[in-house]
Amino acid sequence: MKSILILFSSLFLGAGIASAIEGVPATCPLKKCVVSDEDLGGMGKPVKVTHDGTDVYLCCKSCLEDFHKNPAEHVAKVKPAQKKQALH
Repeated sequence: MKSILILFSSLFLGAGIASAIEGVPATCPLKKCVVSDEDLGGMGKPVKVTHDGTDVYLCCKSCLEDFHKNPAEHVAKVKPAQKKQALH
C-alpha cells in the first residue's frame, strides 16, 4: 500500500514539474505565444516583454518584432485571461 502511495505521489509531482515552463511564472494565464500561437517553451526559453504594465510572454525572440508592430493587439489577448484567472 505504501509503495502505491509513493508511486502516485511521484506521478503527480512529476506532472507538476513537467508542466512548468522555464522562465514563465506559474501565474501566467497563457501557455501559448500571443504572436505565433506556439506553445511557450516550445521554441526555447520564452521572452518576457512588458507593455503598459502588462507582462506578456512570447515563444522566442523572433516574435518581438511582430509584437512591437502592434503591442496593444497582443496585450488585449492577455488581459481577458488574467481576469478569468483572477476569478478562479
